[in-house]
Amino acid sequence: MIDLHTHSAASDGSDTPAQLIANAKAAGLTALALTDHDTVAGLAEARQAAAAAQLEFIAGCELSVTHGAHRFHMVALFLPEDASTLQRTLDMLIEERNARNAQIIQRLQELNIDITLEEVTAKAGGDAVGRPHMAAVLFEKHVVNSMQQAFDQFLGSKGKAYAPKQVLTAAQALELLTQCGATPVMAHPYSLNLGADSLATVVTELRGLGLDGIEAYYPEHSPSQTEQYLALARRLDLAVTGGSDYHGSFRPHIQLGRGKGTLHVRDEVLHALKERRLRQGRVV
Repeated sequence: MIDLHTHSAASDGSDTPAQLIANAKAAGLTALALTDHDTVAGLAEARQAAAAAQLEFIAGCELSVTHGAHRFHMVALFLPEDASTLQRTLDMLIEERNARNAQIIQRLQELNIDITLEEVTAKAGGDAVGRPHMAAVLFEKHVVNSMQQAFDQFLGSKGKAYAPKQVLTAAQALELLTQCGATPVMAHPYSLNLGADSLATVVTELRGLGLDGIEAYYPEHSPSQTEQYLALARRLDLAVTGGSDYHGSFRPHIQLGRGKGTLHVRDEVLHALKERRLRQGRVV
């Protein structure tokens, strides 16, 4: 069993990269991809820990992108150790995220909520500060009764303190990821809230721009959705991936490799992905 979609404290997860690897090993996984949001900062630590644990490791990241009226996430797998062009873009996105964090904190303060950027940064324990860390502070201060309430009431897209995030277009992201030899994958396609035909149209357009895979196996996908995405991948000759979208204690209902308990991404998914890359002349 494998997991090709996870997050660490380098972005918005609770586990350090090394802890993530240890937890993956304890969960019986044979391979894991670290796909933090807009950063590759945790990859070196995770790679070293995976080597020591004899766990197969795939370097990745997750980008927010837009395509026309659609906004979704794109997972990149098999990032090279040196991806300087991608890193420069990620640095720009991190600067934008820091400005957004300050804006959200200001809006919370204007709502007479006692919260500072300094304590949120301390909660994050590193450079990658995000909304889950704000939610954790709000929960600890009893402003909200749960992390989910923090997003529903304040931090989510309909929340009182929400600020939009600066993102790449899908075309920009696909060009960057293709240049560095990664495999770009549409993450959790259910989140686009499109019917089968409309989704197929969008994925076909993205396939022409360099999209190479679709995340068919995901905790929020129903069995019929999974079958729909598998069929779409076959029809468009796309790779199939899957993962839990694990964030540690920030999403305690999601388990590594198992999602909500029923997810099971087999080793064969990774084998097929590596064979595909080899046919494309890419390293694995």
